[in-house]
Amino acid sequence: MASALFSGLRYSDSLTVVGISFCTAVVCEAISWLLIYRTASYKSLKSTIDKASKKLETMKTTDVNSASANLLKKTSKTKKIDRVETSLKESSRDLSMFKFKSGGVVALVLFMVFGLLNSLFEGKPVAKIPFVPIKLVQKMSHRGLAGDDMTDCSMAFLYLLCSISIRTNLQKFLGFSPPRGAAGAGLFPMPDPKSS
Repeated sequence: MASALFSGLRYSDSLTVVGISFCTAVVCEAISWLLIYRTASYKSLKSTIDKASKKLETMKTTDVNSASANLLKKTSKTKKIDRVETSLKESSRDLSMFKFKSGGVVALVLFMVFGLLNSLFEGKPVAKIPFVPIKLVQKMSHRGLAGDDMTDCSMAFLYLLCSISIRTNLQKFLGFSPPRGAAGAGLFPMPDPKSS
């Protein structure tokens, strides 16, 4: 199979895991496109979130610029901002629930591929880490491996790193990343600097 293709290379196991991870990411994004991204309801939710986030951003910047406005004007502007924020949160929640349906199918594909790779590389180091990682990372990177060389990397750790990085970058490349105003956009959403 794929390991036979790379068998003559020095890093054959690592390249096999990375290649399978890339193929899995492409399959998962194809599934997501079929179930989510091509539908009209997803497109309308995404455009609603984009419009609301732009409107909220402009309202907050004009609020900062007009600091000398009277108190009555500020309270009405605050109410409008609260309404837009509420609408944005509701749309983001709807988008998350909409994306949830493909999550099960994608998770099933990922678990099947992980099981296949686990049976192929059980107890076998697939890569070398160029340093000795900290204890917490050692438990993940050396999972299922015999021996005391903590620079050995298990398939599970390499597959996890590849899956996270490849799929996230593939989503950005294909334009499937969550709208910037969506709550919880990304694995570690950045706080809004204007709100602090």
